[in-house]
Amino acid sequence: MTFDSPARVAKPPRHGVARVVSKMGLGSRTQAAQWVREGRVRVNGRVVHDAEFPVRQGLDRIDIDGQVSTSTQRLVLMLNKPRGLVTTVKDEQDRKTVYSCFSGAGLPWLAPVGRLDKASEGLLLFCNDPAWAARITDPEAGQSKTYHVQIDRLPDAALLAALEHGVVLGDESLAVPSARCLRSGGKNAWLEIILDEGRNRQIRRLLAALDVSVLRLVRVAIGQLCLGDLPKGQWRMLTGQEVDALAAGSQPRATGGLCRDDAE
Repeated sequence: MTFDSPARVAKPPRHGVARVVSKMGLGSRTQAAQWVREGRVRVNGRVVHDAEFPVRQGLDRIDIDGQVSTSTQRLVLMLNKPRGLVTTVKDEQDRKTVYSCFSGAGLPWLAPVGRLDKASEGLLLFCNDPAWAARITDPEAGQSKTYHVQIDRLPDAALLAALEHGVVLGDESLAVPSARCLRSGGKNAWLEIILDEGRNRQIRRLLAALDVSVLRLVRVAIGQLCLGDLPKGQWRMLTGQEVDALAAGSQPRATGGLCRDDAE
């Protein structure tokens, strides 16, 4: 008589404790590493001082400040970022950050999903789940981003074609999948530009290479998620349906005209 050997149950991989704490949505990896250095973190009852101490999420018990820590519910919110704020937790130059918009709200730890530079405005996501955020920002996810851009001239067909054809700056090629004129006034105009990747200051650098200055730049949509009428400096939690749609990936939707507070 023979007996089948019992199936082996695969154990989760080991990762550094700071990384695991971050994946659980309890804080950024930098914050978690600081907690470890301060002796505030125990693994299976033992204080650890090494942020790379290997643990298995779901098997090893992690305590922070004496409290058993478990994965938190995923939270995703959208902020209508005002111009003049930097997208960081703490700025070395002591500039005002996007976190000033959450002052007094009592929110748990949340990290920006992507970024907008200081001079840019509009839709900015925050999440406490680094793995989910990584999927959203992955270029392979196909999340297009829609921007309304006020420029200092009246565009013609040649400029719009040049934006889509692109330019070469050094060893980098810059182009946009779609550019169209939304509205033009006496001396300037609003363009709608869609990106399918997230290079640093891509729109500003591309327009500058074409001798066009940006007066305002507002992100109005990520995939199907639109900024809508959310007031500047205000935020709201996303619905489960919106979170699922972002994770699934989608094409940009029509934004229904200009962003609010546009000026000619």
